[in-house]
Amino acid sequence: MTHSLPVIQPHDGASGRKPAWLKVRAPGGPSYMRLKRLLRAANLHTVCEEAHCPNIGECWEDATATFMILGDVCTRNCGYCAVAHGKPQWEDREEPERIGRATALMGLDHVVITSVNRDDLADGGATHWAATIRAVRRHAPGCRVEVLVPDFQGLASAIDAVLDAAPDVFNHNTETVPRLYKLARHGGRYDRTLDVFRHVRHRAPDLVTKSGIIVGLGETPGELRDTMRDVRETGVSILTLGQYLRPSPAHLPVARYYHPDEFAALAEAGRSMGFAHVEAGPLVRSSYHAKNQAEVAAKRALTKGADSLRARSAGGLGGTLEAAPHVRS
Repeated sequence: MTHSLPVIQPHDGASGRKPAWLKVRAPGGPSYMRLKRLLRAANLHTVCEEAHCPNIGECWEDATATFMILGDVCTRNCGYCAVAHGKPQWEDREEPERIGRATALMGLDHVVITSVNRDDLADGGATHWAATIRAVRRHAPGCRVEVLVPDFQGLASAIDAVLDAAPDVFNHNTETVPRLYKLARHGGRYDRTLDVFRHVRHRAPDLVTKSGIIVGLGETPGELRDTMRDVRETGVSILTLGQYLRPSPAHLPVARYYHPDEFAALAEAGRSMGFAHVEAGPLVRSSYHAKNQAEVAAKRALTKGADSLRARSAGGLGGTLEAAPHVRS
């Protein structure tokens, strides 16, 4: 099935002007300031700040944040990303405990954890990842844990270390269409991204999985739909789609700005492909409304499971176990 998008006069990104729907209020409310003080006191990083997220004011006012572990210097230099890149000189063994305590102090019931790429470490930082998840479990046992992980260079043992710590949601961003990977995602590989999800599906078939795509880098509508379909075929249940915003003149330019109506059409196309939940909009980022996304996907999974059980009871066909993907051991 094909899904057409509405024909809307495109907003060319070359002029540097952002359309009106991308304007957001500057952060600075009381909850925002309280959370900022708490994070500084605990010496913790957030991707909200490092990646210049446009939703930081809204999310922090709602007392939600995405912790970024393993430092604030990435070993990769993606053309769209605002996070600093270079050679990391940092590994904080006490960070997992600080994040666990901060999660409890903030009273969070859904926390998102992400990290820079640490290709300089033998396991890509997976041991640190697992320690952080377990620290949150100890300090805030009622909190749902969502992880937004790097690809660990396709190392199966690293992915397994994260899975063994039992996160509630496993997120790995696809980011863009395969043609633009060499231009935009240095060090990343499109097939490797899909293999990460195939491995997770084989290793933890009941785990909620999620991925995000940014638009406006020069992809075509057909390429975008094909990428969405590729992601869905790996078993991913939650998809986020948001507008690429150029962090600085040194980053890739915006090819064009998508209209909100186009995002609505993309969300509908994603739902028809079988995603349990699609969060799509100009300012949507991977962690935006993450708590609500996970709750919606979990409810739909329960409904789908009940329907499947009824079908099997009535003589329907059961599922088949797919082979393990080609990730490195």
